Amino acid sequence: MFNNLIESSSHARELRRRGSFVLFTTSIYVVLFIVAGVVSIYAFDARLEEPGNEMIVTMLPMEPAAVTPQTTHNTPPRPNTARPNQVVRQVAMSSVNDPRNVPLNTSATPNRNLPIPDRGSYVIGAHDSDPIGIPGNGRPGVPGGTDDAVSAVHVDVGTPPLPPVPVERRPPAVKSMGVITGLAISLPKPAYPMIAKQAHADGAVSVQVLVDETGKVISAKAVKGHPLLLAAAQQAAYGARFSPTKLSNQPVKVSGMITYNFVLQ
Repeated sequence: MFNNLIESSSHARELRRRGSFVLFTTSIYVVLFIVAGVVSIYAFDARLEEPGNEMIVTMLPMEPAAVTPQTTHNTPPRPNTARPNQVVRQVAMSSVNDPRNVPLNTSATPNRNLPIPDRGSYVIGAHDSDPIGIPGNGRPGVPGGTDDAVSAVHVDVGTPPLPPVPVERRPPAVKSMGVITGLAISLPKPAYPMIAKQAHADGAVSVQVLVDETGKVISAKAVKGHPLLLAAAQQAAYGARFSPTKLSNQPVKVSGMITYNFVLQ
């Protein structure tokens, strides 16, 4: 009886020990399974970052979209309401710098109309004109163009000095007269040259004289008479004296003729 009791007690302990072992082993497997799952998840994320796992997407080629040519629409004519600072064109003609409009034909005849500006606005009018005071035809880079910042600069240099008034120097008036022999207040007689006497030279000798404002002879020249008597008559004329001659109460010079008559005795 005691032997059976001892054997029953040992079997109970063995069962408890085995049960504990199975429970412990199961717990170890569960923990290892969880750890393996977590490690596999991280390992899978790491493999996704490797270059060999890149995805290659192949796309079918696409046909290029058709290019629609740009059409330049000319501005329809409208009344000439241009202001002084607007560009006015008679014909809406594009500039030669615009590659979009190709001329239909060529000609050697010069074009009398100006092209429309490449930039900026314009109006259609009866004639071609540009903003007042600014040359050019509205083209960029040209003085007076739409994007040109050139502006007229007015520099005030002050009032220029007046030119000096020229002083009018009137030449002294000369009164021309004929024979003034009778007007002389002093008329010395000329000496009769000896050579003229020996040659029997006689007759009248005329001397052209110029009398200044005081009545003094300042110039004398024998112009007519015997050649042997000219020098004596000319010398005598320098000694003649006249009264001052006045015009409008102003003394003037007198041009006249003195006549000397040489007579042989």
